[in-house]
Amino acid sequence: MSKKHEISAEEALKKLKAGNERYLETEAHGGDFSSEIREKTAAEGQFPYAAIVACADSRVMPEVIFNAGIGELFVIRTAGNAVSGHQLGSLLYACEHLGCRLAVVMGHDFCGAIEAALGGKQSGPVGEITDEICENIGDEKDPLKASILNVKAGVEKAEKALSGIEGVKTVGAIYHIREGRVEFLEG
Repeated sequence: MSKKHEISAEEALKKLKAGNERYLETEAHGGDFSSEIREKTAAEGQFPYAAIVACADSRVMPEVIFNAGIGELFVIRTAGNAVSGHQLGSLLYACEHLGCRLAVVMGHDFCGAIEAALGGKQSGPVGEITDEICENIGDEKDPLKASILNVKAGVEKAEKALSGIEGVKTVGAIYHIREGRVEFLEG
């Protein structure tokens, strides 16, 4: 891995915040999706500055929300931004092999997986996700508060998995669909 592309967790977090501000200020997406960047990343590989576990909800598009282009974000999407085996393995890959120093677990308001978990027992593979969410949220009934608790539990799991990698920071975030704003849950 080439260290010349690596940036610190703090720099990556500043880039995400600035990208979300640009997203809020414009109707057009500013990320680079050009043929040149496709050619460059094909030849040189990817060097994302952040890894993001986000919900698979079609209204939650991290590259757009953070005004990022090809090769800038390593995005892992799953219903309810569930963080378990495959997601943790993907985060480890992004941080160990690609040099990401920032890992983000991002939930959102109006989350269907959270609503499903609050609605009662589900079956099959969906039940695996909602059971995990129920474990993360305990007795919470407010959907937004439940989303925040679910994110915090995901951050805790990610922090444990990434603890052996120097310089990696893990943060939680909530995307507010109506406003387009990302609220980082720091401290």
